[in-house]
Amino acid sequence: MEIKEERASDEARQFLPSSQVDSLGEPQFTSIQRIANEPKLEFSLACKGLVAATRDRKLNTFIQVSVVHPAEHILTRYSSTEIVEGTRDPLFLTGVTFPPEYPIYEETKIKLTVYDVKDKSQGTVSILLHFFFLGCTTFRVGDLVKSKEQQLTLTLRTSDGGKTVGTIEVNLVKMGEFEDGEMGHITTDAQDQKCALVRECTTPEGLSGKDNLPSLNAVLKNPICKLYRFPTSDNKWMRIREQMAETTLSFHVPKELINLHIKEDMRRNQELKDLGELAPHWDNMRKSVIAHCDQMLSMYQDTLAELGKHTGSSFKSSCSKGEKTLEFIPINLHLQRMHVHSPRLKDALYDVITVGAPAAHFQGFKNGGLRKLLSKFEAERRNTGYQCIYYSPENTAKAKEVLSNINHLQPLISSHADLLLNSASQHSPDSLKNSLKMLSEKTELFVHAFKDQLVRSALLALYTARPGCVIKKPAVPRNSAEEGDDLKHQDHPSQIKRQDSIPHHSEYDEEEWDRVWANVGKSLNCVIAMVDRLLEKDSSKIKEGENDPSAADCKVLHAGGDWYEQLYPLVITLKDCMGEVVTRAKQSMAFVLLQELACGLPQCLMLTLRRDIVFSQALAGLVCGFIIKLHTSLHDQGFLQQLHTVGLLVQYEGLLSTYSEEAGMLEDMAVGISDLQKVMFKVIEAKSEDFLPIITGRREHYVIEVQLPAKMFELLPQEIKEGKLLRMYPVLFNVGINEQQTLAERFGDTTLQENINQENLELLKEYYNLFTEKMPPDCLPHFQEQNDLKGLLENLHQNIQAKRRKNVEIMWLAATICRKLNGVRFTCCKSAKDRTSMSVTLEQCSILRDEHQLHKDFFIRALDCMRREGCRIENVLKNVKCRKYAFNMIQLMAFPKYYRPPEGTYGKADT
Repeated sequence: MEIKEERASDEARQFLPSSQVDSLGEPQFTSIQRIANEPKLEFSLACKGLVAATRDRKLNTFIQVSVVHPAEHILTRYSSTEIVEGTRDPLFLTGVTFPPEYPIYEETKIKLTVYDVKDKSQGTVSILLHFFFLGCTTFRVGDLVKSKEQQLTLTLRTSDGGKTVGTIEVNLVKMGEFEDGEMGHITTDAQDQKCALVRECTTPEGLSGKDNLPSLNAVLKNPICKLYRFPTSDNKWMRIREQMAETTLSFHVPKELINLHIKEDMRRNQELKDLGELAPHWDNMRKSVIAHCDQMLSMYQDTLAELGKHTGSSFKSSCSKGEKTLEFIPINLHLQRMHVHSPRLKDALYDVITVGAPAAHFQGFKNGGLRKLLSKFEAERRNTGYQCIYYSPENTAKAKEVLSNINHLQPLISSHADLLLNSASQHSPDSLKNSLKMLSEKTELFVHAFKDQLVRSALLALYTARPGCVIKKPAVPRNSAEEGDDLKHQDHPSQIKRQDSIPHHSEYDEEEWDRVWANVGKSLNCVIAMVDRLLEKDSSKIKEGENDPSAADCKVLHAGGDWYEQLYPLVITLKDCMGEVVTRAKQSMAFVLLQELACGLPQCLMLTLRRDIVFSQALAGLVCGFIIKLHTSLHDQGFLQQLHTVGLLVQYEGLLSTYSEEAGMLEDMAVGISDLQKVMFKVIEAKSEDFLPIITGRREHYVIEVQLPAKMFELLPQEIKEGKLLRMYPVLFNVGINEQQTLAERFGDTTLQENINQENLELLKEYYNLFTEKMPPDCLPHFQEQNDLKGLLENLHQNIQAKRRKNVEIMWLAATICRKLNGVRFTCCKSAKDRTSMSVTLEQCSILRDEHQLHKDFFIRALDCMRREGCRIENVLKNVKCRKYAFNMIQLMAFPKYYRPPEGTYGKADT
């Protein structure tokens, strides 16, 4: 319901006490003291004895809440209650809440205006509601918070301040324990409601507790709070605080990722340039690839620069989803939280991350999304062997892994070798032992990284690409899928065809790589042997008969004298051997990547861009979900054990149709969420006040370091504190619910949705099996049982196999399983604004009914309250500057029953 804000200069001025002005003429106001991060003020409303224009008329009323700030002269609309129909004594389920950062003081005045919904006439597109003014009243915030009963009874008067038209009761609310005693009779007949709201005496956590406030505030911004009170099945009241917050991670994570992409791509381009001299065909190919790569690199740099200029809101609105400069940013990413306090039950928090489906909107969906495009590209690339060598996706991924290992391990080994020499110069036995241990471990990892047939075959391929190397036919490796033989079992998987004699070159020595590679290990053995000799207790000289084979290989005659002098040449030899291996391995792996890029220009780079965009959006949401889950579960030892033993389940609910562009969005989303399997998390102790997560790694292998303050870090199990990497298990279930899905089901194709749901059911089963194998039965929340979960999984399996139209039971089952397995929940549609809002509010009310005894006769009314005046309609306003869900009556006819918004809340609006 949209009612224009009113200007009330004269009325507002009288609210500013002249006594509250300091010597400089600046107003001074009295703050309201509340616990950190708790809403600053919350109250509920009820009316009594409302006067209707005609005696026999039943009123349909709501209250508009407006605020006059003491230092301003404008009356600002703040919120509204729901409409209560058919009574002159309405008790409103929707309360009023002001978040902690809201500038409200004891001197602030609040105006309450009661409206009667006089007529509901159905138009062709939307429901038009006609409001009529009944009466209004005002109160000072200080009068409410300082009142003895923390309750005010105010007289409603007409606009001229004359006629009395009823009263309003304002009750201060604090989330906490209820007083003993019955709450009074509750009935679905609003006219007979006689319940009084009982005050509470404690204040539990809101969005966060005071201990984790600094680190969580680094992530969450601009919270919106809504308050409700709903009756339970045993005639008690439960209180619900609904909260929604943006996250700074919407921009932080993409910027971190793009920065890593730039560094990775610059390194790759340099590796291509360092390939050395190539024959004309290959050299022209390299030049073309580098030129294209430089163009893409420039685009990433421009995007990062544009994002660096962004200020203001920390979320991307749905209206901006097609903007190129914002294409890496997730759409409308928010935390949606429901905090429930009900009689006889423990307080509970329920979180859902809402975000637009990760998809490349600016790139478009004319040719489908990533799922289809990647499959088509791979099929086409197999047939371009006449220009370049085909390496499978697994082999190109292996090449990237080898290069990554080289870039990571080489500087580490060099550093440990220098530390070894430093220990030798100090003549410190303990330090020498420790330095040798670290050097040995890293060198062994380094050597192991090259135990792959791919390196051998790529070296041969690169050799034949050098100038003067003549081959009878283009270098096309045997395709393992076609030949039925895996690459790792082939002596020469690239099967390079060349002449028996290569002009200007000696024959390629296939064993040379083995010798070069083995020299690293031999050099390390020499260093180890020398250290062993140096550490022998009375061995300034070694007897000739005591020489062992490894020492003999090193040609070391004695181990006396200066430690540094004797170790120095051996360490230099190790570095030289390693350098030769690095040069050859880097060039061979860069040659493999050259083939990948050359076989698919420019599609390959465009697909990489698209995948980066989709992954960036997905990762920003995942990082947000992980951090929130970690903060809310720091005292849950079962969850923490599950986190480092099994990993975290992350369940995505998709509401996209499989028709037209949304099918492409779903294909993008499926790949983006699947790619999250390659992400690992690590929790570290924050060393500064900057608590934002740190991202390291490369494409296909990222580590997210989440920072916690020292006090919170100490609560973690030892395994997590020691830096154990934490695995993610993302699963996606999609059920289209709109009119486009109706078209897909009747005239189109729904196999995409069916395949995605079936594939992810198997992933969910894998997680469940791993969970039951590694975790004790008592680790689940008290109301869970293994049989319960097993039955839910079987029910989900049957519903997916049934292939019923718009079977939203799949969504409910998947969400329930996720919550019972301590997972993180996501809900997504195209923009996370309309369908997502219907789903989130339905989930909240279903939880209240199933877990907190919401009175069954109030289910629909509670649902309407949340959709009409809750956080989700505020989300719509944030995105499109209008309080209307973007549905029309024809569209809603295609929606499942419980996904339809209440009258007056939908109509024509941008999406």
